Amino acid sequence: MTTFTRISICWLILLTTCCSFGCAGYHLGNQYLYRSDIRTVHVAMFESDSYRRFLGQRTTEAVIKQVELSTPLTITNPQIADSFIRGRIIRDRKRVVGENRFDEARSVGIGWVVEIDWVDRAGTPLMQRQTVRISEDAVFIPEGGQSLATAQQEIIERVARQTVSQMQNPW
Repeated sequence: MTTFTRISICWLILLTTCCSFGCAGYHLGNQYLYRSDIRTVHVAMFESDSYRRFLGQRTTEAVIKQVELSTPLTITNPQIADSFIRGRIIRDRKRVVGENRFDEARSVGIGWVVEIDWVDRAGTPLMQRQTVRISEDAVFIPEGGQSLATAQQEIIERVARQTVSQMQNPW
C-alpha cells in the first residue's frame, strides 16, 4: 500500500468515528417533538363569541390542516380519539389605525384572542398550561385591495400554527 492510501484510510476511519459519536443524541423527524403516547386527535368545532359568521368553522379547518401537515397525529372522530383539541374565539375587535384628511379609514386593524386546550380522553391537560390564550392582530389597507376577510385569514393561519406549536413537548 502506498502512503497516500494509508492516509486516506486513516482519515476515512477518523471521519466515520467522529460522525457516529457526534450525532448519538439527536433524532430526526417531527415525531419526537410530540407526545409518543398520543396517536389520534379530534379537533372539536371552535366556538366563537364574535358576531361575525363562520369564524369558528374556518379556524377549526385551519387547525385540522396544520395538525395533519405538521404532526404525526391522525385526525379522527371523537369516539376513537386519544385526545381532543377545543378552542374558543373570546374576543374579536376591529379598529381604525390610520385615517386620511377626510376621516376615511386608510388602514384598519383587527385583533383576536383565542383560548385553546388539548386534553386526553380522561380530561387531563396535555399541554404545559391547561388553557392557552393566543392573541393575534393584523392590519389591512382597504385602498390597497385588502379586506377584512384577508386579514381574518391571516389571523386564522397564525392561530392554527400557534395551536400546533403549543402541542409540542417542552424542551
